[in-house]
Amino acid sequence: VQLQASGGGLVQAGGSLRLSCEVSRDINSFNSLGWHRQAPGKQRELVASISSSGTTYYEDFAEGRFTVSADNAKNTVYLQMNNLKPEDTAVYYCLAVSLTGTPMNWGQGTLVTVSS
Repeated sequence: VQLQASGGGLVQAGGSLRLSCEVSRDINSFNSLGWHRQAPGKQRELVASISSSGTTYYEDFAEGRFTVSADNAKNTVYLQMNNLKPEDTAVYYCLAVSLTGTPMNWGQGTLVTVSS
C-alpha cells in the first residue's frame, strides 16, 4: 500500500491547516489509519487515528484542536488542524494499520511549520 501525505506548509500560531493522506487502495480494508508526527530531535508520536468503523482517537494535545476524518470514495484521510501552536511544528505522516493490527507502510510526510 502507498500513502501520500500533503497539505503542510508555513502558518502563524493560531492558524489552521488541513492535511490529506491519499491511500492507494480501499481504506475500509484497514483496521485504522492514523496521523503521526515527528518534531526535530524527537521521537515520532501518534496524533490521531480513525478506524474503519469511523471511531476516532486523539492524543491529549490534539483533542479539541484537531479533527481526523475520512472520505471513503476518495480513499483519503484528513487531519484538520486548528489553533496551531509552534510546538505543533513537525513532519506529519500517515500510517495504515492492517486488519490484523500490523502497522504497514509509512507514507511520505508533509512538513508543518508554525511560527510564533
